Amino acid sequence: MPHSLLEIPGAASPASAAIFSMAAMLLSGYLMTRITKRLKLPNVTAYIVAGILIGPFFFNLIPESFMEGTQFLPDIALAFIAFSTGEFFRFSALRKNGIRVLVITVLEACTASAAVFVLACPILHLDPAFSIVLSALASTTAPASTVMTIRQTGARGDFVDTLLQVVALDDIVGLLAYSAAISAAVLSASGGSFRAADILIPLLENLGVFALGGVFGLLMMLMNQKRHSTDNRLIIAVALLFSFCGVCTMLDISPLLGCMSMGTVYINLTGDEKLFRQLNYFSPPILLMFFVRSGVSFNLEALVNPSGSVGAVPLLTVGILYFLTRIAGKYAGAFAGALLVRKPAKTRNYLGLALIPQAGVAIGLSALGARTLGGETGEALQTIILASSVLYELIGPACAKLSLYLSGSYSDKLEDLVSVPDTTSEGTARSQAELLIERIRKIQEELPAHDVNEEEAAFTEEAERQYAALMHTKRNQFLQRR
Repeated sequence: MPHSLLEIPGAASPASAAIFSMAAMLLSGYLMTRITKRLKLPNVTAYIVAGILIGPFFFNLIPESFMEGTQFLPDIALAFIAFSTGEFFRFSALRKNGIRVLVITVLEACTASAAVFVLACPILHLDPAFSIVLSALASTTAPASTVMTIRQTGARGDFVDTLLQVVALDDIVGLLAYSAAISAAVLSASGGSFRAADILIPLLENLGVFALGGVFGLLMMLMNQKRHSTDNRLIIAVALLFSFCGVCTMLDISPLLGCMSMGTVYINLTGDEKLFRQLNYFSPPILLMFFVRSGVSFNLEALVNPSGSVGAVPLLTVGILYFLTRIAGKYAGAFAGALLVRKPAKTRNYLGLALIPQAGVAIGLSALGARTLGGETGEALQTIILASSVLYELIGPACAKLSLYLSGSYSDKLEDLVSVPDTTSEGTARSQAELLIERIRKIQEELPAHDVNEEEAAFTEEAERQYAALMHTKRNQFLQRR
């Protein structure tokens, strides 16, 4: 493979090559969102496509040395994704229908995994280690796309509450499945004999990581007092997340479950939503670089080349079948789980449609899995997950929006968005034109004064507070000098 433009001897020093690489990743990711925004596609799709374009199969802008030097990026990105997911694990909400949600989650995740494993191993006769890990990754769902769609539509109700709790719990089930699967895969690849301890030990390790994450969440609560300024709160939060990732990397364990625990403990002890908003406003460049880097790692040649295969089946065929089988497994499992716990018909019929997206967690775990398995098997795993994630992110948000609409969680009819009395205060019936004018007036009253998202508002509020405090200090200093 030819050298990157930034790797040509004499063209750039290692430091400048790394800086230019980060600039290329950030700019290409941003520019690609200008295109996908017009197509109403999620940013994750733009980032992955941008990575493919600046990767070795097109413009070849990113040096291989930079890719090797940023292997820590998936762990950091997973930490931010998992910590923000922990916000949805409020004990008050889980107490209401936690058991029922757990049943639905376990069934939809395990059904998808089982369906993919049956496809991969008995039917396609793929490598057992590859089949085990791929089936475990099939259980995960991307909460970001679903949450974004819910916010955009303003959907609410039992269906939405169930969906949010399922996608949050889903990644815990997926991580436990991945932990057991990667251990079994390594054992299978090495040809060792199976022992129950080989599965139980990784599960116990993850339970230990979950408990340690809770300790870090408690530490974050104690250190992150509200009297601190925004920059200090961010420094403390990021430092603790990085420290926890360092511990997990040292132990060779995924930080996902522990960071979820950290976020869960913090939100339940403090109720401090603002820190999550501020971290969500801070993290986009990190997540952008992670997804773009994943796109750079994408082996397009192996996917489209007939000789690129795991076993005797081309990767393109495996990818398409994985894409379809996982959707069928998710829908069937969610339907069966909702039926078992006697959820309403609309929840039972449409919940599976909202569980299609798969991006952040699956991509991060596939990067870790590729690093563990190594060789062609690891590369094939990451290639299939990346390719299918692009497809899932293309159709996932649309399917989630359709499920919200069909379940009655939101409506695009004006009379459903806002209700007004059919008669005036004098008791006379209003005309259709009067009802329309009154509905529009009420909607205008409910609109926010400025189009600013919650993350930006959290930053702006704290910046204004700090500016006022600074001006007050300068005024006192001026008066003292006089």
